[in-house]
Amino acid sequence: MKQLRVMIFAMVGMALSTSAFAVGDIQAGKEKATACAACHGVDGVSASPMFPTIAGQHADYMLHTLRGYQSGQRNNPVMAGSVAGLSDEDMVNLAAYFASLDGLKTLKK
Repeated sequence: MKQLRVMIFAMVGMALSTSAFAVGDIQAGKEKATACAACHGVDGVSASPMFPTIAGQHADYMLHTLRGYQSGQRNNPVMAGSVAGLSDEDMVNLAAYFASLDGLKTLKK
């Protein structure tokens, strides 16, 4: 019975968490993405193999990655500098914007 209460409490906490089910503003993300274009291309499709294409990337992965650069869990001085001034809302919006674009394709087996 105690485990059930703990499990319900955890599920309610997740449901109320804004970052667990964050839905970004695509237009706001597009406006913030101008700085990203230098390396990742105007629409998130990189012209250089040195920089990944981020158009079409899953929003949850993109958000996790941006937060990792900001926290230092991911080590890349250029990206760390790029995300240093972003709010969590900015990162959610960027993730939503790049996820909305055509780019990466999942290969079918």
